[in-house]
Amino acid sequence: MTVNMTKGQAISLEKSDGGTLTAVRMGLGWQAAKRRGLFGSRTREIDLDASAVLFAGKDPKDVVFFRKLQSDDGSVRHTGDNLVGGAGQGGDDESILVDLQRVPVHIDQIVFTVNSFTGQTFQEVQNAFCRIVDETNGQELARYTLDGGGQYTAQIMAKVHRAGSGWKMTALGNAANGRTFQDLLPAILPHL
Repeated sequence: MTVNMTKGQAISLEKSDGGTLTAVRMGLGWQAAKRRGLFGSRTREIDLDASAVLFAGKDPKDVVFFRKLQSDDGSVRHTGDNLVGGAGQGGDDESILVDLQRVPVHIDQIVFTVNSFTGQTFQEVQNAFCRIVDETNGQELARYTLDGGGQYTAQIMAKVHRAGSGWKMTALGNAANGRTFQDLLPAILPHL
């Protein structure tokens, strides 16, 4: 059963039988919003990018994004860049796979961000979401939907963080500005 998350909500990433998750996928989907023009409505392609920043405390140690598709240790992997979106309401346009058992012990948080590489604001995006899926069986565990657009070019979507012997996910949904994950680091730090 999927949990529809609200900003700031945390959920434990456990299986329904009480077992611990071993692999999750953060999926991102979006569509370009139709804009009304002089000759009817039209859409403009929007290139959103999903990134995962791996932290030890407040110190970024590694990153996975469209130019670096795998973490140094291989525990986090990006499936590839989608330059136009389109799934929006259903499947994922970009995905980041996390093998939770292989994440090095010094990494205690993984923050997922989304940014508009082309600089378009989220006012031009519709049906955007991020979701966490149990990669072993395909079951969607949690979904965070971006409500409405705004005059910002990025979102700090969610974080997966260690909690005892397991992991939790917290929906963040904080608006930010930046074309890449590097631009977002100052906005991420307050959420660690």
